[in-house]
Amino acid sequence: MLHTFTRNTLRITKSVIKCYPRCISSSTVYCKPASYDGDGKTKANILNNEVDLGLLINGFSQVGFRLNNNMTVLGPMAIFPRTVLSWNVGTVKDITEESLSLFTILEPALEILVIGIGDRFDRHLQRSLFEFMKKYKMNVEILPTEHACSTFNFLNSEARYVAGAMIPPQNFQTSDDDVYKSKTRYQNLYETKY
Repeated sequence: MLHTFTRNTLRITKSVIKCYPRCISSSTVYCKPASYDGDGKTKANILNNEVDLGLLINGFSQVGFRLNNNMTVLGPMAIFPRTVLSWNVGTVKDITEESLSLFTILEPALEILVIGIGDRFDRHLQRSLFEFMKKYKMNVEILPTEHACSTFNFLNSEARYVAGAMIPPQNFQTSDDDVYKSKTRYQNLYETKY
């Protein structure tokens, strides 16, 4: 079946070249499709190192967020695929229609707004924002900040028109790896190089 498909594809391609020779590059190479065309090595791309994906959130702490462009944002932030702004809210109680008004005036309209509400889920906020979502016909995802950061990164890497409204969490679990990476990062920042 595959052999017949390849033969028919090659025949069609040759007839297109005869009919439209100027439209087809003379350097076009025809090759038989293979089950694996790689160089034999497994490759992995770390999502947050991809510059073309725009801004992604690498980490967070009680005081702010660290982005993939080595920028640190102190306090709550409004993040878009290529822009980040300081978001003037203190706690979850400050998230209102007025504090979210920035996200309603964007053109083209957002596909989804991801709200990171710190370290605890708040059902009251979800109920209060229901009317906001209906009024502006906006998809809103309300999550603890840790999950909201990864959701924003995933949607942004898919080239979706997404925005994030993030409040730093007050309590979270750290691993030994997190502590090591932070110490190494600060050591590299404050080391004098001659």
